[in-house]
Amino acid sequence: MSTELRLYGYWRSSAAYRVRIALNLKGLAYRQVPVHLVKDGGEQHGAAYKALNPQELVPLLVDGDSRIAQSLAILEYLEEVFPVPALLPADPALRAQVRALALHIACDVHPLNNLRVLQYLSSELGVGEEAKSAWYRHWVQSGLAAVEQGLAAFGGRLSLGQRPGYLEACLIPQVYNARRFNCDLDAYPRILAMVARCEALEAFKQAAPEAQPDAQ
Repeated sequence: MSTELRLYGYWRSSAAYRVRIALNLKGLAYRQVPVHLVKDGGEQHGAAYKALNPQELVPLLVDGDSRIAQSLAILEYLEEVFPVPALLPADPALRAQVRALALHIACDVHPLNNLRVLQYLSSELGVGEEAKSAWYRHWVQSGLAAVEQGLAAFGGRLSLGQRPGYLEACLIPQVYNARRFNCDLDAYPRILAMVARCEALEAFKQAAPEAQPDAQ
């Protein structure tokens, strides 16, 4: 492992946002390398970045000779290499529940409303802005409805009792995106309570999109 972690990301990427939260919760120092996802057709498609990450996506974590793509793989890597403080509960059943909710957010909800999908809807399929926004809100709200039910397992606590961790690192960026697109969140009181507790913490404030060096 290197003495410096490098995180390639974009300020509004919710996947990169997840990793920033996790790094901050673990108290790890890292250097950010901005990759603009829109300028000049997207810097993630350029030869220099593609050589680092053939998936042409952010985030990418570089730790010495190790290059780890995909936000949840990065969170798992951080949990294994830097186990204290933990991001996952010690109890296997709760740990599985956290992973299940995080996977639902990252794999079922987010892919249907990320940048490249929205761009394809507009540019290739000719979907108008109003219809595109309706698509976005439908998938986000139906996905968050399932998360709202899943949070009942935590009885009003954070996923680590009094501490946030892996689950919150995935949830807060998705809610940030939902707010950007004016999704109605009133039906999700458990989610809103968890988000309010997290957003008051310094680790989340420092990870917020507007606090990043490449924010526009």
